[in-house]
Amino acid sequence: MQPSDSLLLLFLVLSSPASPPPLETPARSHVWRAGTLTYTTGGLVALFLLLLWGDFCWSMRDRSVGPMAQWYLKHLDVPNLLFALLISTFPAVVGLLLGPVISYKSDRHRGPLGRRIPFLLVTTPIAAFGMLGLGLCPVLGPMLHQALGFVSPGEKIATLICFGLFWAAFEFATIAASAVFNGLINDVVPAPLLGRFYGLFRAVSLLDGIIFNRWIFGHVDENYTVILVVIAVFYGAGFLWVCRKVKEGDYPSPPPESNGAPGPLVGFIGGARSYFSECFRRPYYVWVFMLLTAANLCFMPVNTFSIPYARSLDMSMETYGGCLALTFTISLLLAYPLGWLADLFHPLRMGLVCLLGYMGVMAWGAVFARDPHSFAVALVLHGVLSGCYATSAASLGLRLFPKSKYAQFASAAGIMVSTCGMALGPLIGMLIDFSGNRYYYTFTVGCALSMAALVAAWHVHRKFMRLGGPRNYTPPL
Repeated sequence: MQPSDSLLLLFLVLSSPASPPPLETPARSHVWRAGTLTYTTGGLVALFLLLLWGDFCWSMRDRSVGPMAQWYLKHLDVPNLLFALLISTFPAVVGLLLGPVISYKSDRHRGPLGRRIPFLLVTTPIAAFGMLGLGLCPVLGPMLHQALGFVSPGEKIATLICFGLFWAAFEFATIAASAVFNGLINDVVPAPLLGRFYGLFRAVSLLDGIIFNRWIFGHVDENYTVILVVIAVFYGAGFLWVCRKVKEGDYPSPPPESNGAPGPLVGFIGGARSYFSECFRRPYYVWVFMLLTAANLCFMPVNTFSIPYARSLDMSMETYGGCLALTFTISLLLAYPLGWLADLFHPLRMGLVCLLGYMGVMAWGAVFARDPHSFAVALVLHGVLSGCYATSAASLGLRLFPKSKYAQFASAAGIMVSTCGMALGPLIGMLIDFSGNRYYYTFTVGCALSMAALVAAWHVHRKFMRLGGPRNYTPPL
């Protein structure tokens, strides 16, 4: 064993929680287990490096495509309602329809490459293709306008049509891959290290954010196409390489899809009945879904409209990018300690603390964010507190849902997030339009939603303690 491996092992052991879950505890001092997978310290280092490189590619995609799409739509001067429909509602619809199917199938798939990797190998090229198309919209839109001739609806509408088609392909692939990728982590990473692993994931994601917002986003005005095309190629090639290198273990045989009845329709109905019965029949899981929904949505108002908000205050994109870079730098320093604290105290308790702080920030922003300086302060605090929650609660679903059906339960939470998100984005857009572009209402809505998340978290915590608490929790089935 190399000296670096020894140091990593010592660090992991010293920072391990006092009573980790017994099924995933290392059997010997140099062995870590996740299901049927067994890792030496060197193997664990290799796994972490592979997954962290995959997350670097993944996060560069996430950190760049959303902000650049928002910038491009505002460059086209689309109304706030249409902006919200494309940026928030459409992805929610795709997640609502696609997420449960992909997650259910992934949990029950068995093949030579495992139950997660095959889905990632299909969705990654589609996402890269969508990114390429989005980057080429300034070229393809005018070409479509000229090709349609006198029946063209106009160059702007033709460009929006191209944007919508490639945005649909991108969101389809991204949403289909998200639950599967988290399911892969749940399957291959030892449970006692999930919090710290997601802390490292968060650090890598923040590093991507710092790179993009500090050195790239300020050049989007002049180099939109070049930047997005290069990131598309980088993501496609880098993430596919990780998919080919990570190995899954063996899984128990899945339950039958139906009661032996023939026909795809009967099988679909039986699968849907089983899906909804398992996920929604217990009030405890419904409260968990409500917590995850409110917590995810409370960040949406500011995240969705932060760029239009900044432009309405005449804040330059370089200043805006600098605020995000500062946010990511602070969050980067906090990422691993927060992951360690999540392993120590449990992500549910850490999430409660973060949501309480975020509610206070939203209340302050709703009252004071009226000029570029105060908005910059509110934006940075929003980013830091929402980032603290994202890091601390990243492994929350993995710790609360049944391990064998994690992707299925995660997608059920996604149904609620998508359903509410479909309505929330346009409603906020309409509110801003009708109020005369008073973007500070995004802070007001965020404050109300964070209060709802706190109420749900309190209910979940009470039941969580009755089910064994941090040391002896067993997910009910």
